[in-house]
Amino acid sequence: MAREFQFYIVPTPIGNIQDITLRAVEILKEVDLIACEDTRVTQKLLNHYQIQTKCVSYHKYNEKERVDFFIKELNNGKKIALVSDAGTPMICDPGSVLLEELLKHGISVSSLPGACAVTTFLSQVPRDNEKFAFIGFIPRTETQIKDIIKKYSNINMVFYDSPERILKTLKVIKDIRPNVRVALGRELSKLFEEIVVDEIDNVIEHFKDGIKGEIVCMVYEESESRELDLEYKISDLKKLGFKDKEIASILSCLYKLNKNQVYKKSISTEK
Repeated sequence: MAREFQFYIVPTPIGNIQDITLRAVEILKEVDLIACEDTRVTQKLLNHYQIQTKCVSYHKYNEKERVDFFIKELNNGKKIALVSDAGTPMICDPGSVLLEELLKHGISVSSLPGACAVTTFLSQVPRDNEKFAFIGFIPRTETQIKDIIKKYSNINMVFYDSPERILKTLKVIKDIRPNVRVALGRELSKLFEEIVVDEIDNVIEHFKDGIKGEIVCMVYEESESRELDLEYKISDLKKLGFKDKEIASILSCLYKLNKNQVYKKSISTEK
């Protein structure tokens, strides 16, 4: 006998309204409530597929206060589905607080496979290996962006950004890594879908007149990433007050590096 679930995490289309599974439509019809970020956005999807299930708003501003309501409904035998405005819930969307409570109360949860901007994007982007770091929405301040670019220089780094900020973000990245290769995708699965893979200068030039649509971007790993990663680690330890000799001992022990080489590098590296 198939297991009976009470709570479902259901992906919705990221652009093209037809990108939803038959099972997802079936679940959304069968549950008693649908928890969604914006009821107006979700209602358009429900109307398209003639789904009459009641929607309840659930977003980062009312996340905690909704938890008790959902737990009560589930304990009364109701079934609930969680959706986001677009894509797979829990990927840069609210839900963590609720899931934590569901686990505490022993409520069964099932997550359906489906649309996600990150995987849709990466399936169209050439890479030398499968490793990548997804950081969600990139920070807004220049200092934070630079810190993240340094920190993840040794791995392909994927992030979301808004069309209003992405050119500024790319220019900050260029300051740190002037010759880096980037991949930028916009309007994924929609009519004007576009993915550009090139050196950062060329990507900035390509979109110099502006850009529209939701953005997914990947900064390729640095070919000399080991050296940059070492500089970042040294700088980080210096900010914590460690001396050059202490840094050499710590990093050589943790990463099996030559202690003398680390020491020389530490002397020449600023905080």
